[in-house]
Amino acid sequence: MQKTDPVFDTLRRRITGARRLAIVGIGEELIPPDQLGMFAAREIDQYHIHDVRVFCAGTVPESITGPLRRYRPVHVLFFDAADMGVRPGTIALIEADRIRASLLSTHVLPLSVVMDYVERESGTETTLLGIQPDLTRPDKDLSGLDLEFLRQNLRLLAQILRNRQEFSAGM
Repeated sequence: MQKTDPVFDTLRRRITGARRLAIVGIGEELIPPDQLGMFAAREIDQYHIHDVRVFCAGTVPESITGPLRRYRPVHVLFFDAADMGVRPGTIALIEADRIRASLLSTHVLPLSVVMDYVERESGTETTLLGIQPDLTRPDKDLSGLDLEFLRQNLRLLAQILRNRQEFSAGM
């Protein structure tokens, strides 16, 4: 069995058995360090995973609250760029008390407010996944090994999303 990152183990536990999931990509696509949430959402969308719907919110994450309510997911995964001081392309869970300190935040309404609203109004769980940009090159996209590292992490995430029903059957 392949050794996995503790972040993905935690995420697997959070979404095990969830029948309907939503992925929300957040970020400003014209600013390379901030576009990673949108990039990740689009990459996940290309896997066409059953009962996973992708929403691209851009810099206005509150704009997807209505479509999320209509979709009625069991769990919502928010993706946004976050400075966590780790290798570019790393995906990490960001807990509610760390949201403000980590996010690069080009959106007006704080993401914690949007997440709280989604949880209250739709009765769903939410998780924030931060993606580390390369802040040493603020005018450039991730490239080379860092981009491949992010894609590898997204492939692992897609596998977890695909297998979430199987995990609950084995528990």
